[in-house]
Amino acid sequence: MRNTQQQDLQLKQERLQKAIRNAKADGCLVSTNINLYYLCGCVYNGYFYMPAEGEPHFFVKRPNDFSGKNIHNIRKAEQLPDLFKAAGIPLPEHLLLEADELSYTEYIRLQHIFNPRITSNATRLLRELRTIKTPWEIGQMRITAKAHALTYSQIPECYRPGMTDLELQYEIEYRMRKNGSVGFFRAFGNNMEIFMGSLLAGENAEMPSPFDFALGGAGIHPSSPLGANGTLLTPGTSVMIDMSGNYTAYQTDMTRVYAIGKLPEKAYKAHETSRQIQEKIIGMARPGTPCSQIYKIAEEIAVQAGLSANFMGTRQKAKFVGHGVGLQINEPPVLTPRSVEILSPGMTFALEPKFVIPGTGAVGIENTFLVTENGLEKITRFPEDIVELTK
Repeated sequence: MRNTQQQDLQLKQERLQKAIRNAKADGCLVSTNINLYYLCGCVYNGYFYMPAEGEPHFFVKRPNDFSGKNIHNIRKAEQLPDLFKAAGIPLPEHLLLEADELSYTEYIRLQHIFNPRITSNATRLLRELRTIKTPWEIGQMRITAKAHALTYSQIPECYRPGMTDLELQYEIEYRMRKNGSVGFFRAFGNNMEIFMGSLLAGENAEMPSPFDFALGGAGIHPSSPLGANGTLLTPGTSVMIDMSGNYTAYQTDMTRVYAIGKLPEKAYKAHETSRQIQEKIIGMARPGTPCSQIYKIAEEIAVQAGLSANFMGTRQKAKFVGHGVGLQINEPPVLTPRSVEILSPGMTFALEPKFVIPGTGAVGIENTFLVTENGLEKITRFPEDIVELTK
């Protein structure tokens, strides 16, 4: 029987309730958009409360047409204790709050309202739960991956001689929206702002950025120093396209490389090395594989190819070769040399071994993988060769 979203929500809520009990907490209060969608299947202004025992409750400010079971209309958080009492919900002595996502003011406000004996961090707990995808979530990611590939198949028709990187990106973004992109690109943490993805051409691929992505780029304004910057697409330039796969709430991550004419031989060698890294990891990664081992294998292959200086950047190197993907583009696990995480069935992650060739640009591939009981399944399926946009 096909897993419906309603069945999926029930499964997630049961997982959360079990995690609350394991944490020896009395309840979890959620109010951020990502976690509300994860647990409720929608976004609203208000609070979701899951007790350690019993049914969840929804405290809603907006929209005013929200309907269903255990719905409580609310104007401000200070009403919560009275509403809890009226609904027969015990006030929690040990409360879980989204400590890493709430503002300091809101966190202190909620502590004052509930006055729990203990307050613990729900953000970490929820991110750990979200690491293992449900069958419905995996289905959503497959839908996204299919639309992601459709958009990439249309990239050659976007190019015209004399374009800049920005002009090419505009054309790709137009097709993304026509193909169903929801527009929002959701990421966790500070220094993670981006608009519908990244396109890096030529020397701009070497430009450092304060944003915590694999590669940077100067961007078009000091307020958003990331990505395309108006570089003219001239012969011998590589164009790395890492546009977001956000065609459902669940994202896929995929990078492909295009070229203006022929690239230097070193660029093709580096690109092939990226593919060799991917195939090596597909061959060895299984449930139980340490994420740190994946990074070390990628780094070793880059060194053996004589490309260590180009691996994951030049002027500023990324210290990871992959990351979890889901409702946000940067979920656990992270593939770093110091990661303590291990692969488990149901995880989805992006593997992105990339190289920067000075004077040419970035090359390499990125794909999204599902960890199964038997190994890795590539979700993003699209040709991986460097495609020449002009002969």
